[in-house]
Amino acid sequence: MPNGSKRIVLATIGSLGDLHPCLALALALRERGHRPLIASTEAYRSKVEALGLQFHVIRPDIAVRDPALMGPLMDMRRGPEVLLRRLILPVIRDTYEDLIEAVTGADLLIAGEIVFAAPLVAEKLRMRWVSAILSPFSFFSSLDPPVFPLAPSLDLLYRASPLVHKALLKTAQLATLSWWKPVRKLRRELGLRPGRNPIFYDKFSPNLTLALFSSEIARPQDDWPPNTIQPGYVYYDDAEAQSGLPAELSAFLDAGRPPIVFTLGSSAVHEPRGFFEESAAAAAIVKRRAVFLIADNPPPPRASSEMIAVPYASFSNLFPHAAAIVHQGGSGTTAQALRAGRPSLIMPCGFDQPDNAARVQRMGAGLTLSRNRYTASNAAKVLEKLLDDPQYSSKAEQIGDRLRAENGIGHACDAIEALFMRDAAIESNPSN
Repeated sequence: MPNGSKRIVLATIGSLGDLHPCLALALALRERGHRPLIASTEAYRSKVEALGLQFHVIRPDIAVRDPALMGPLMDMRRGPEVLLRRLILPVIRDTYEDLIEAVTGADLLIAGEIVFAAPLVAEKLRMRWVSAILSPFSFFSSLDPPVFPLAPSLDLLYRASPLVHKALLKTAQLATLSWWKPVRKLRRELGLRPGRNPIFYDKFSPNLTLALFSSEIARPQDDWPPNTIQPGYVYYDDAEAQSGLPAELSAFLDAGRPPIVFTLGSSAVHEPRGFFEESAAAAAIVKRRAVFLIADNPPPPRASSEMIAVPYASFSNLFPHAAAIVHQGGSGTTAQALRAGRPSLIMPCGFDQPDNAARVQRMGAGLTLSRNRYTASNAAKVLEKLLDDPQYSSKAEQIGDRLRAENGIGHACDAIEALFMRDAAIESNPSN
């Protein structure tokens, strides 16, 4: 192993949108001579090991393709409670036990925000750890307030006093007090300090927090946790991206003017609720070619020679060919749409998506339409505005140019290695 090589465990639970930034970091750290290991749910083992990365399973194993699960998860108001209170927090002991095994012999733990066992593992073992935060929503800043999925209409209060937003955040903290009872119980059993609400506080590392999104969508705030660094977005281009687009899709793109791309990312696509049917009708109304990324859903019934439906295509390869992108507003999908420099119509489904949608709209790079109002006629009206007003395309192109010039992955790796260098300096001069 190269001199200075470190064993680094990257732990994540959730969708591909949560996994992909970890893969990007792991591959970049491996390029720098380190030994990364991905700790995640069993469903991702083959994907991780195909990249030549070590893998260790951690629970829970959330089946994002299960319709019985995705329905409640994609409920705008109940989704966060279903995820945290039913799926993640009740099995915190299982996650803790699995993660303790994963970090054996490790020099550093990097954890996604819903790996709530990570702070406990780090505290118990007295090891350094890094929190990886993928969207500005997760900082719950009262200076740059988020849009909550429980009450997206509160975006109207965006410019209200920080005191108003502090009061709203306090209400949210009180409402979730019972959710993290399993964490408090496990902390007592492990002999650890009581801790604070992990949804709002203890998910942030005292050593280093990486804000893995661009300052284009949210700038650093004074009420972010100490030791937070904002490298920018980190993008993962998988094997499909490196091999290009499917031949049928490439031929379609070459045969006419840029289409509208319709996608629901990697999770909401398993609970589409008529999205593709309404979208096909909307594309017909505005007389635009369309590409649908449908996963294992049936193609929309109105598909014609001006429309094509494929299970999957690399966002980084496809989005630059689009006239506009209609999507759910997940952090990864939003990042790729912004990097491509194409305007977005965002139909948020839950979690951080209403906040991402509001931010893109405030940036002038897109518009938003709520899921319960997403019909063919409504979507067509918004798409006409998005496509007919050149300001949206112009703004999106400007943002895309700046994003493509950023080096989020490089800055993130630099910050991680700087943590090791600080440790080495302390060890070599313990009197300071």
